[in-house]
Amino acid sequence: MTVTVATMFIIVNDPDEALGFYRDGLGLEVRNDVASDGFRWVTVGSPDQDVEIVLTQPHGGRSPADGDALQALVTKGALQAAIFRTDDLDTLFEKLRASGAEVMQEPADQFWGARDCAFRDPSGNLVRIAQA
Repeated sequence: MTVTVATMFIIVNDPDEALGFYRDGLGLEVRNDVASDGFRWVTVGSPDQDVEIVLTQPHGGRSPADGDALQALVTKGALQAAIFRTDDLDTLFEKLRASGAEVMQEPADQFWGARDCAFRDPSGNLVRIAQA
């Protein structure tokens, strides 16, 4: 039996702002863009991987109270969105920094053996990027 990751969700306040980070900054491709009942979700992914990342708004498909609670957590940066991997960390770091993304940690060698960096996306999610 094989189990793989197919889809993951990242909560974003504004899908267009999120695309500036995930599509334009990280280089992910847009695979789907859907609007329904006043909300929108955009599916992105790496051209080299079958995993899909759904950028979804906090109030989409949730009660107002749950949406408000989730938005508060995202906005204050309490959720870690994802850890991405690249074969050229320094180049990707500079591309994201030049795009205006909020730098949380410059590329550094970690004591556990990884070399990585960290950003906040436009919604406040913590995104880490590791050297492959």
